[in-house]
Amino acid sequence: MPVGAELKRILEKQGYRVVGDHSGVKLCHWLGQKMLHGRACYKEKFYGISSHRCLQMTPTVNHCNQSCLFCWRFQGFTMAELETHDDPEAVLDGCVAAQRKLITGYKGDPRCTSRMWEEAWEPNQVAISLSGEPTLYEKLGGFIDVCTRRGMTTFLVTNGTNPRALERLDPLPTQLYVTVAAPNEEIYRKLCAPTTKTGWMDLQKTLELFPSLGTRKVVRHTLVKGWNLGWPGEYAKLDAVAQPDFVEPKGYVFVGYSRERMHNDNMPPMEEIRTFSSALCSELGMEVLGESAGSRVAVLGHKKEGLRISKDD
Repeated sequence: MPVGAELKRILEKQGYRVVGDHSGVKLCHWLGQKMLHGRACYKEKFYGISSHRCLQMTPTVNHCNQSCLFCWRFQGFTMAELETHDDPEAVLDGCVAAQRKLITGYKGDPRCTSRMWEEAWEPNQVAISLSGEPTLYEKLGGFIDVCTRRGMTTFLVTNGTNPRALERLDPLPTQLYVTVAAPNEEIYRKLCAPTTKTGWMDLQKTLELFPSLGTRKVVRHTLVKGWNLGWPGEYAKLDAVAQPDFVEPKGYVFVGYSRERMHNDNMPPMEEIRTFSSALCSELGMEVLGESAGSRVAVLGHKKEGLRISKDD
C-alpha cells in the first residue's frame, strides 16, 4: 500500500520527502554541518565517505518488522510487508531529485562554498538506513546495482531479521551493518518489540551468515542506558559469531518520536560508551580505533585494517 496522505504529512513535517510508493529521503544532520561548518559525520572519519555527498534514504519508509523503543521514526502506521516494489532506477532518481530540492537553500548561505554546494548536488554515497527495514524491499539488490553502476558507494543498515534476503543479495553493498541492540533474547523482545516470534532466531542466522558475505561488515550496538548498556561478555559472543571487520558501540540519542517512548536519561554519556567499548575490546581482542563524541560512537577493530581514523570531532 502506498504511503497515505496523513502519514506523508507527518513525515514531511519531520523533514522527510516521500519518493514513489514506499521510499523516502531526509537530510542528515551531518550533511548540513559539513556544508556550513566543515564538521563531518563519523562515517567520514571512520570510512572515508564525504558527509556532504551522502544521500540518506530508505526504500521502506513505513515498513518494518520491529518497533524499537529507541527508534526516531513515527510508528503509527507501520506495515510489516511491502505490497508493491518500485523500480530501482525510479527510486534512485526520485531520491536524488528530492535531496536536491532539500539542499537548494544552502546555495545562498555565505557559509557554504560554491564548490561544497556543487559537490553536494551530485551525491556519491547512499546510506540505506533512514527508517524501516530495507531488506523488505525485494528489489534491494537491483537498487544497489544501479547505485554501483553510477559510481556511488552504498552503506546498508539492517536489523538482521531477514537473513534470506541477505543471502541472495546481489550485488552486496560497499558496507553492510547489522544492528545488534540486545545482548540476549529477553532484552531484545522488550526493547526491539519484533512483530514476529522468530526475530531473535533470525538475527542469529544473520550473524552466522555474516562471515561468508564478501564485503566490509560492521556490527552496530545501539546502546540505551537503563535498557541494554552492559553485558559486554554476551555481546562479545554474538560478535564472535559474526566476525565483523568492525564493531560500533553507539549511544542512543533522544530525538524524534523516540522521545515519546524514552527519556533524556536513556542517552549514555560518551564516557560510558568508552567504558563499554574497552570492556568489549578485552573480550574480542580488538582495539578502539577511533571515536566521535559528537555522535556518541566508537569504532573497534584490528590495526591491520589500516583505517585512518581520527579521535577528534
